[in-house]
Parts: sequence; C-alpha cells; structure tokens
Amino acid sequence: MQAFEPGVPTPLEGLTIPVKRILGRNPGPMTGPGTNSYLIGEETLCLVDPGPINPDQYESFMQAIGGRKLGYILATHTHGDHSPAAARIHETTGATQVGMPAPEGISQDKTFQPEKIWQDGDEIDCGDYTIRLIYTPGHVSNHICYYLVEEGLLFTGDHILQGTTSVILPPDGDMTSYLDSLRKLQTLDLRFLAPGHGGVMDEPFEEIGQLIAHRLMREEKVMAGLEKLGECSIGELVLTVYDDVAEHLIPWAKKTMLAHLIKLERDQRIKKTSLGWKVT
Repeated sequence: MQAFEPGVPTPLEGLTIPVKRILGRNPGPMTGPGTNSYLIGEETLCLVDPGPINPDQYESFMQAIGGRKLGYILATHTHGDHSPAAARIHETTGATQVGMPAPEGISQDKTFQPEKIWQDGDEIDCGDYTIRLIYTPGHVSNHICYYLVEEGLLFTGDHILQGTTSVILPPDGDMTSYLDSLRKLQTLDLRFLAPGHGGVMDEPFEEIGQLIAHRLMREEKVMAGLEKLGECSIGELVLTVYDDVAEHLIPWAKKTMLAHLIKLERDQRIKKTSLGWKVT
C-alpha cells in the first residue's frame, strides 16, 4: 500500500484522470491515519472531503490547487472530520459546495451550506471528467459517494472504509439503509474504492460483498446472543455480540448494535421491552 504523508498531494496509481490524495492532519482512534481528501483533475478541479479546520492543511490545499480553478468542493457527509474546512475554501476560491445539509444531531457540521439541493444521480461535468452523485444513506442520513465515471473510481467517504467497518449511528444512521446502499453500489461499473480513511481498494466487488456478509453475520450474532441470554439490555448483549473487538471500541459497538436491533425489530424478529430486547 502506498505510504502517505499528511498534507502532501500523492497521486493515485493506475488512473488516466489525475487524482491526488492529501492526508489530513487529524490522526486518531476513529480516524486512523487521518481523513483522506482527494484533489481530482488537471484544469477544473474537485476537492473531496476537505476535512476539519486546520490552517496548515488549508495551506496545503491552496498550494496543491495553485493557479488552477477549484470548481467544486464535494462533501460525502457533514461529520466534523469531513466537511468543516469547506466554508473557508469556498470563500477563498468561490468553488461550488456539493453535498447535503447537516441533519440534526451531535457532531454534525452546520457550517456546510451547499448552494442547491443535490439529488441522487446528479452529474457534474468537469470537462475531461464527470462526477456522479450516488446517495448512500446508512452511516448517516446525508451520506453521498462520488463516482468518477471515466475511471470507475468511487470516493466512499465513511460508507466503505479500508481495513475496518463504518459505525452506524442511529437514529440518523440506519442499518437497513446501509445494506441497501451497499447493494446499490454493486450495480456500478467499479474499478477502485477511495475511502475517507485508509488506502485505496482495487477489488471493489469483493470488498462490498465482504461488508454485506459481515453485517449479516453480525446480525445473526445478535439473534444468537438474544436466544442465549434471553431478555437483556444492550450493555449485556454487546459483550456477547462484539466479543471480537477491543474494549475501547465497545461504546461505538453499542451504537452499531442498536442499529442492528432496530432493523431486527423492523423485520419483526425481535422486540423492545421495558428491560431491553428479546426474541419474538
């Protein structure tokens, strides 16, 4: 896998349309090495997910853009590690902000203000390349992946990550929507997945298939845990269902497990009780 240095534009390999990844200066337990920003194009540029506000990273973006035109800022979603820097870059360059406004909830960037209502399937003509918006709710309700049509390259934000799985955050995040969004991506002509965190993946359909299988396996593990424990709380159940994750990740595992529970209740396989959850 290519090594990346924060702030340094590094070309992705195997492409005709230039794409450079600029790693964010925000490493951490939930961001890994940092948030990936991507600068697309040669003349008219697009910047995917400029990340959090950081003066040094802003200067890195400006140097990478140079005297060229930044046409669009593409935000996959409005979590604090993906979109907050868009506002200043928009003010400096006049670039059009593309994405969906922030939903209600904590950790949402209300400063991100797209100039129009963008829809699933909208296409942006950048001259020598085309970007198509693919609406992919699940991680959060306003998540969009961006499809570089000519290269079969999908910028996946937090919908698909390299080496780990995305946290589903109810009530705004939804496991049913997440699985449906993954299946939707299987209909595209894909060659590469460029995630918001981690390295580029060159076997997209294998990655997507494994993700779907993993989520369904975890769902059955929830069912098995409820059958074993009987009526129980999330705190009790999570230690059985997520016995394969590190202790410091258990609070995040609870959030995703709640998304599984909500889906299973919707599927009429379990029900919520005054004490927790149980199999119907």
